[in-house]
Amino acid sequence: MGRVDGKVVLISGGARGIGAADAAALVAEGAAVVIGDVLDDEGRAAAEALGDAATYVHLDVTQPADWAAAVETAVSTQGSLTGLVNNAGVANGATLQDFRHDKWQQIIDVNLTGTFLGMQAAADALTASTNGSIVNMSSIEGMRGTPWAHGYVATKWAVRGITKSVAAELAPHVRVNSIHPGLIRTPMTEGIPDDMLTIPLGRPAQPEEIASFVLFLLSDESSYATGSEFVVDGGVINNIPHKF
Repeated sequence: MGRVDGKVVLISGGARGIGAADAAALVAEGAAVVIGDVLDDEGRAAAEALGDAATYVHLDVTQPADWAAAVETAVSTQGSLTGLVNNAGVANGATLQDFRHDKWQQIIDVNLTGTFLGMQAAADALTASTNGSIVNMSSIEGMRGTPWAHGYVATKWAVRGITKSVAAELAPHVRVNSIHPGLIRTPMTEGIPDDMLTIPLGRPAQPEEIASFVLFLLSDESSYATGSEFVVDGGVINNIPHKF
């Protein structure tokens, strides 16, 4: 039997990168997935590649109506919704003095408000399943500070925090946890060199290495984990750079 047989999972930002890897891992272990994204062509292709177990919906995470429609698609086509992966996100940056208000608002809207709206829209369906699970994609930047990345840092800290408040509110019927990746090789990180960070394990990760944690948290194997943080960064924030 698959590790997530019978599960139905909605994934935002599922057209590529970590989201697409999540979808593939879940389907391989028996789940049905609804892939949501604004990249319609890529999203449809990703769903088609996974066969009948995958459905694509257009999902702008800043729009409550899109979230409502995505949840309805999952429930109407699969009969229930048992899992949500808030994976959609953007990155931008500038010095404090040069950080434009529109760029600040954009990253808040997508990374933080999008996560909130997803949980809000899915809460009733996940509670009705009596064994729901939400996985919020934060970052190691939600556990430290980085120059230039003020909006990204702020939103990822906020995702870490709201994960804990929603976990407390929705227990015992829905578990809510956050994942904190380091440098992962996705389209978002194309311009970042491998050696930009001092990574004790010596390399960036592949999306499938994050998907394995998502799969665990959406499965019954993690039945006693809620409000928790799972750092998957090759040891970056565990290591204080120093000279011997």
